[in-house]
Amino acid sequence: MTETETGSVPAADWQAWQDSFDRQQELYMPDREERFRVMLDMVEALVGPEPKVLDLACGTGSITDRLLKRFPNAVSTGVDLDPALLTIARGHFAGEERVSFVTADLRDPGWTGRLPHRSYDAVLTATALHWLHSGELAPLYGQLAQVVRDGGVFMNADHMPDETTPRINAAERSRRHAAMERARAQGTPDWADWWRLAAADPVLAEPTARRFEIYGEHADGDTPSVDWHVRTLRGAGFGEARAVWCSPSDALVLALK
Repeated sequence: MTETETGSVPAADWQAWQDSFDRQQELYMPDREERFRVMLDMVEALVGPEPKVLDLACGTGSITDRLLKRFPNAVSTGVDLDPALLTIARGHFAGEERVSFVTADLRDPGWTGRLPHRSYDAVLTATALHWLHSGELAPLYGQLAQVVRDGGVFMNADHMPDETTPRINAAERSRRHAAMERARAQGTPDWADWWRLAAADPVLAEPTARRFEIYGEHADGDTPSVDWHVRTLRGAGFGEARAVWCSPSDALVLALK
């Protein structure tokens, strides 16, 4: 990453880290921007252009960044446990009064008590909750039903494979991995490469080390189907739930309170 010197303390280029994280994620999800667009389309359709949003498992703040560019009067609370990604998020949004961040473990039953607001118009998350097992995700959905206001929305874009179509899944996986190899050959960092770059950065080295103490290389969660998410969200107290977008491997499920 590009750095500038402020006295003897290196200052990270937060925009460069944001861009780098986006490219790394797009290696695995080339249609990532499309899911964000649909997510924000549905936010506007259901709760309007000035939403109060909880960016759940926010990472570097990818959703929040796109939210504020599209809706200048929106406000966002980002919540995550990853100290390295939160360092990038806090650096990138430093001085932005519309944004706040909370460090919390979504597996902690009391995590919602750390939020600055009791309810939100929209809770949004992408490519994050597959880090949790189904037995952890189901009670989390129950908590989110209490955080989303009446008439508000929850949206989760994530890996939601259909295990009843193994040949289709295998063909999609082969095509996607071939495209990933071409992108890597052209210099796009993969997950492991990106974290090696973060560990080598003077500003991110310490929070990256703490991040690996928390998670290891990658959490071993679940990727249940769309039907599981829909059924579980309705059981948690949402009035309606269904997929509003899908790709060959991923889906965006929307639940309306």
